[in-house]
Amino acid sequence: MAKTNISPASESVRSFFASCPEMLFIAGLDGELVHCSDAMRRSLGLAPDHETSLTALAHPEDREAVAASLAQLKGGGDPVQIDVRWQDGRGAYATLSYSARRSQEGDAVHGSLRPAAGDARTARLKGELLDCIANQVDMAVWAIDREGTFIYHDGKGVEKAGIRRGELVGKNIFEAYRAAPEITEGVQRALAGEEMHIYSGVHGLHWESWFSPVRIDGRVEMVAGLTFNVTELRMAEEELRAKLLQIDKQQEVIRNLSTPIIEVWSGVLTLPLVGVVDSMRTADVMDALLTRIVDQQARYAILDLTGVNMVDSSVASNIIQLVTAIRLLGAEGVVAGIKPNVAQTMVSLGLDLSQIPTQRNLRAALAFCIQGMSREQQRQPPAGKPSPG
Repeated sequence: MAKTNISPASESVRSFFASCPEMLFIAGLDGELVHCSDAMRRSLGLAPDHETSLTALAHPEDREAVAASLAQLKGGGDPVQIDVRWQDGRGAYATLSYSARRSQEGDAVHGSLRPAAGDARTARLKGELLDCIANQVDMAVWAIDREGTFIYHDGKGVEKAGIRRGELVGKNIFEAYRAAPEITEGVQRALAGEEMHIYSGVHGLHWESWFSPVRIDGRVEMVAGLTFNVTELRMAEEELRAKLLQIDKQQEVIRNLSTPIIEVWSGVLTLPLVGVVDSMRTADVMDALLTRIVDQQARYAILDLTGVNMVDSSVASNIIQLVTAIRLLGAEGVVAGIKPNVAQTMVSLGLDLSQIPTQRNLRAALAFCIQGMSREQQRQPPAGKPSPG
């Protein structure tokens, strides 16, 4: 601190200042700090050898008031007490009540800094609001020191976990939750300075937690935690997930019922289409039919359009593409049961069906397929004899 013409403080005074939990100071009549307590040094971020003055630490708008108070004391005036904004080591300002009087020797100013009355009311209000929230919301509010020992543990969620409020105070979190690595690992990382957000399952419930490191003089001295009981939300999510899975299964059953693929003859599959055939349904049909052709090594696939009353241009094109895809798999696609209005639609759209086998109905299509397979068998050489050529 700055050295001024003040009789040196005794060792007992220095010892008192070092151990005092309050923010006390001794300054020269011009405001230069001579001694201050460790509490004041920590709060204002002052290094042991930092030379400064009261007016330099005050907010620029409050320096005139501090200078006026020092002038009043220097002139032998009464003790002063005013609220002043003081700067800490991070450059932030906090309002503190500044009290000062002239020493009995008359060569120094003795004073203290304490939370201003307004700040004290604000602090009490914040505490009451936190207690109100903790009592109404299904949550736990807690804090641990650097060793992991609970120094605070409260909230409605604590009771939901089957624990008395404050029961864990004095206990170590690493011992209490050693069976929950997601908690202990999260706390370790928070003590190392990292903000953490985790989910855990303890006490038979589901929890969502935030761990926040609390720094004093740049060092993490404790971890504050907010833990919410999200069991009902998790159960609702699982119920919704189960319902969605059930809906998917039901939709799959509906798709299978709406596009039944039937083996009407050995090597012959038929797909009866009924109702409205849109683009999405046609895509499902194509995927299912091509898979069955490959799995069963089918030779023919009959697309029965007897139950289809209307198709659009995209669906008609998809049907032609489906027959083309069937041929690429080594099978033959046959279209049966085209109704007059569907035929007119296809013609008006200018679609070329000349290369696609078409039959009047399913019976005629099946006969066509059987005849085709019979001709193929007749062309095959007898077993044991080489083919000509």
